[in-house]
Amino acid sequence: MKSGTKKAVLLAGVGVLVVIGILALLKFMQIRAMIDKAKHTVPPPETVTTAQVARESWENTLTAVGTLTAVQGVTVAAELAGKVADISFESGKLVRKGEPLLRQDISSEAAQLPGAEAQESLTRLILERDAKMLPRKIISQNDYDTAVANHRQAISQANNIRATIGKKTIRAPFTGRAGIRQVNLGQMLREGDPIVTLQTLNPIYADFAIPQQEIGRLNQGLPVRVTCDSLPGVVVTGRVSAINPIVDTDTRNVRLRATLTNASERLRPGLFVNVAVGLPVRQQVLIIPTTSVLYNPYGDSVFIVAADPKHKGGFVLRQQFVRLGEKRGDFVAVLSGVNQGDVVVSTGVFKLRNGQSVVVNNKLSPSFQTAPKPEDS
Repeated sequence: MKSGTKKAVLLAGVGVLVVIGILALLKFMQIRAMIDKAKHTVPPPETVTTAQVARESWENTLTAVGTLTAVQGVTVAAELAGKVADISFESGKLVRKGEPLLRQDISSEAAQLPGAEAQESLTRLILERDAKMLPRKIISQNDYDTAVANHRQAISQANNIRATIGKKTIRAPFTGRAGIRQVNLGQMLREGDPIVTLQTLNPIYADFAIPQQEIGRLNQGLPVRVTCDSLPGVVVTGRVSAINPIVDTDTRNVRLRATLTNASERLRPGLFVNVAVGLPVRQQVLIIPTTSVLYNPYGDSVFIVAADPKHKGGFVLRQQFVRLGEKRGDFVAVLSGVNQGDVVVSTGVFKLRNGQSVVVNNKLSPSFQTAPKPEDS
């Protein structure tokens, strides 16, 4: 290749490199300008709802897990063997004390009763006649004593048949709710065979245990609130009706029993419930909405709304770690970390950060209550 041609190719290559360098420099300057602009761009303030840290007097409570027990509950069973002739109750229905539940076949006893009654009448007549003859020495004392014994034996035999007939009509021992029927018409029952469960549901007992160190604060008549996970939003009230005088040596707990009203019969024996016993002494607590708390494994925190020193009339967030106490309804007690009167963000805390600028707008703030009542309850 000639030297002139080589020189032309070299100059062309240099020109291309110069153009590429100029384009790269222009792109670099453009990107840097965009970065500098982004650094000086201030994001718009986040709109938040707020709540003020308030001081309230809360009832001091002891909490426990308990079990519901029927005031009266029994499995009605057959006292005598026999065939089921009639069933007078329906499963799940309310039955009154003394109402017949089931009748067994009494045809054999009914056939024996007239003979026993006739024997009873005969021995009575003989006894009455012998009673007139004895003073006149017509019969001996031994004959009279035999007549007395025969009459009493006849009475006993007739009464035994009547008792058997009575026991084969099984009646409700108390007013309660019948369970699921466990027998059928024509079924042969043996002595002790179950017929149906019967439970008194209103009122109902809640049995629970409290540690022995709390015994000094417990008395009969203390108010009790009961909730159940299977009935969300339902709160049933009652009072402590009994305290066991013996402390369990294995658990060092004392058992208590509360009597609850259960007019709707929604509480059923066997359910696990959460029990809160109200104590006479009330406690002063600082409270905030539970939605104000940002829960984290390394510690719970809230965002306190403070005046922004850089922008007059603006607000900025300060993240503050807190130690929480008891929860009640929509509120939680704060043991440390905030003071009365502090303003905290009440909703949407998961999307906020420390030092962020905010605008306060409480028009859409939800209503927080210590005893909320869901619409579906």
